Amino acid sequence: MSSDDLRSRALRYIALRQAYGYQGRSSERLLLDFVAFAESRGQSNSASAQLAVDWACGPGGSHRNRARRLSVVRGFLTHVRASQPQAEVPAAGLLHAARRPAPHIFSDAEITSLLRGARALGPSGSLRPHTYATLIGLLASCGLRISEAVRLRDGDVQLDSTPPLLCIRESKFHKSRLVVLHPTVATALHQYAAERQRLGYHCVGDAFFVSEKPGPLPAASARRTFTEIARRAGIRPPKGPGPHLHDLRHTFAVRRMLQWYRDGIDVHARLPELSVYLGHVRPADTYWYLTATPQLLATAAQRFKRFAALAGES
Repeated sequence: MSSDDLRSRALRYIALRQAYGYQGRSSERLLLDFVAFAESRGQSNSASAQLAVDWACGPGGSHRNRARRLSVVRGFLTHVRASQPQAEVPAAGLLHAARRPAPHIFSDAEITSLLRGARALGPSGSLRPHTYATLIGLLASCGLRISEAVRLRDGDVQLDSTPPLLCIRESKFHKSRLVVLHPTVATALHQYAAERQRLGYHCVGDAFFVSEKPGPLPAASARRTFTEIARRAGIRPPKGPGPHLHDLRHTFAVRRMLQWYRDGIDVHARLPELSVYLGHVRPADTYWYLTATPQLLATAAQRFKRFAALAGES
């Protein structure tokens, strides 16, 4: 396999995945980086399993991401082997995947502190504190991904419909969905839209959440600002890792399931509904919240004990 063949095959492989609807720009960048690595090693006539492992474990990849990097190349080399049986494919599970960290589930007091901190943001008299207070409240109330929230357009926020809802367009895995809003959430979004208009930000575009630039609020800026708010509130340490913005999504999912357990509702029967609401591709992605959260797991165990005791009596 020549260097040109390797690169051209990678480009055709990327185009094929895009034609099937895959959105994976980070994977595409990784694959092209692997091709460049192979070219730099002078191994233009082969794409060996060892070469893939060397690249995945190289300086450009953290220990946490090595398994993912190798997985990207495995998919490509499996595609290559369909037409070139001599192509080597690294064995599955060759590199241990990093364990997914347990999410932080925010308490009521912590969410109140986050909202208070957002409202205290500067500059004084600007839209910024209103933007972040509304954004944090929305994520905590509906479990949206931050990318979904900042991509909302005015036409997607349908507050006058019955019931009020959000239209999430072309989200992860090309999935679109409708997210029904609680009346209190709709009221908060109404108030934000009114404040945005009062301050003159409604004329800068059709993005619902706007920055001080002006323009749409970047997701990266939202993550950095949330970290700042969380540190000032004492929820996150001054340095190092800690609770982050995506944990609001985890908090929403866990709280919903906890409430179902406490209300005696069959959680397993309702879980597909929660999966659709959250925009998960598979219910298994939602099940992860159950196993990753001790409080939720303990509640489920208590309910099972009660069920077992009743079954024993009968």
